Amino acid sequence: MAFLEVKNLTKNFSGLVANNNVSFEIEKGEIVGLIGPNGAGKTTLFNCIVGYYRPNSGKIIFNGKDITGFKAYQTSREGIGRTFQIMKVTTGLTVLENVMVGAFSWTDKRDEARSYALDILEFLGLSDIKQYHINELPIARQRKVGLARTLATKPKLLMLDEVASGLNPTETEEMVGLLKILNAEKGMTIFLIEHIMEMVMSVSKKVLVLDSGIKIAEGPPEEIVKKPEVIKAYLGEKYAKGH
Repeated sequence: MAFLEVKNLTKNFSGLVANNNVSFEIEKGEIVGLIGPNGAGKTTLFNCIVGYYRPNSGKIIFNGKDITGFKAYQTSREGIGRTFQIMKVTTGLTVLENVMVGAFSWTDKRDEARSYALDILEFLGLSDIKQYHINELPIARQRKVGLARTLATKPKLLMLDEVASGLNPTETEEMVGLLKILNAEKGMTIFLIEHIMEMVMSVSKKVLVLDSGIKIAEGPPEEIVKKPEVIKAYLGEKYAKGH
C-alpha cells in the first residue's frame, strides 16, 4: 500500500470544479513534484489532503488510514505537515516562538517545545535570528522560518506550496540541497508544488501535472517535460527544447 493514496478526488466551489476525479499515489521516501498553470487546482488539492477543504467525492488514504474529511489539526497529528504559498507566520512573535507553535501540535510542555524548536533552527542554520521578528527578515529567511515551523510538527509527509517562491537562484539552490537532506538523511517524504522547473527537475522522482483541475500527466520528470500535452498546457516549446 502506498504512503499516500488519493482516489478519484473531486472538489468544486459553487459549480466550479477545482479538482476533477484526481487519483495518484506517493510512496514512502519519495519526492514528488506537482506542476501546472495558475488556476490548475494545485493548492486546492493540497488543501483537500491537509484538511482545509473537504472533497465533494473521492478518498484520501494516508499511511494506511482513511483521512478523508479530517480537519487540519487531525491530519497534522497523523503526520502531515504543510507550508503555505503565502507565509503563515505570526509577525508578533519571534522566530523561535513561531517555530514553537509548530511543536505545540504534539506537546503542551513549553520547555520541550522550546528545546525542539531550537534544534530545528540549528539544523536549518537559523539559530542566529531566533530572537528576530518575522517582519525584520528578508523573504528567504521568512521562507525558512515557515519551513522550520512545519518541521517542528514532526511531519512524516512534508507538503510544500511554492517554498522557493521569491528566492534568488543561490537561495533556490540552497533550498534544493535542504530538501535532499530532509529526504535522504531524515527519511522525509516530500510533496511539493513549484513553478521553478529546474527545482522540480532536480529533486523529484516523479512529477504530477494538473490542468483545469484534471491530472493530465504523471511520471519521471525527464519524461514529463517531453509530453505534448504538458508542453501545450504549461511548459511551452522553448522550455521543452532546452531539455
